[in-house]
Amino acid sequence: MEGNRVNLRITAAESAAVRDRLARLADGIPDLPADADLAPALPATGGVPGRWTNASGRPPGEAGVVLYVHGGGFAGTEPRTERAFAYRLSQATGRPVFGVDYRLAPAHPYPAAMHDVAAAHRRMIEQGVPAGRIVHVGESAGATLVLSALLALEQAGGTLPATAVVLSPLADLTLSSPSLTADRGRDTISKAALETACTRYLAGARPDAAPQSPLHGDLSGLPDLLVVAGGAEVLADDARRLAAAATAAGTLARLDLYEDLPHVFHLALLTGAPTAATDTFLRRLAQWTHERTA
Repeated sequence: MEGNRVNLRITAAESAAVRDRLARLADGIPDLPADADLAPALPATGGVPGRWTNASGRPPGEAGVVLYVHGGGFAGTEPRTERAFAYRLSQATGRPVFGVDYRLAPAHPYPAAMHDVAAAHRRMIEQGVPAGRIVHVGESAGATLVLSALLALEQAGGTLPATAVVLSPLADLTLSSPSLTADRGRDTISKAALETACTRYLAGARPDAAPQSPLHGDLSGLPDLLVVAGGAEVLADDARRLAAAATAAGTLARLDLYEDLPHVFHLALLTGAPTAATDTFLRRLAQWTHERTA
């Protein structure tokens, strides 16, 4: 461990296993277990559509809620994959998960999706879910939206969640992090793909301003952050810079960097047998959230 950063060593065999399981995602996702509760856990979600997944057997008022914001370059969604990951999040955190079906670019550019995430969060609190038991989890572009929504909520004087977990975050929409080109060819995404996604999402909004580009905002008022990234991904430096900037602003932030793993490596846990890396990811996520929720 170095300061607020934990470098998790991954063997070549483990890296190959994770990449193999990520490739299997194209073949489909296994059905959810029979114990998955897909019924709405709360009657309202702030007018924002989404899907409930509960593997905990506990209601939101008792357990709290995970607000899960999927990736997809601000423009795509994979409901089956997202629900399977939501089930695993529910298992790990011991609470129901609401997956936000935010409005997608280019039909709905910034700030529509950010507003959807913030609205869903506010509605959870209005229905009696204690803020100290709410966890935000976002992956890739969803991590951007989580961070943007937190900045917008904080600026408006809103109640924030207990903690946020951002996975493979796109934190700086200027796309100026060195790893965007230094790690070319080792990742499952590219700088070119991110340029397209950002242009489509921003639709003329500035890439160097917050809340749309979280790294350019005031991070001092955010809840504790767990930042997770693969060491081989083009966004590794976005994760490093985000954790460092949050820490410098006085926010407790920890970076878990998994050596030699690609973008959204955590989704490997949805196919094939468990790997040491995905087991470690779930264990550390569970510990982090349990330590920070009442």
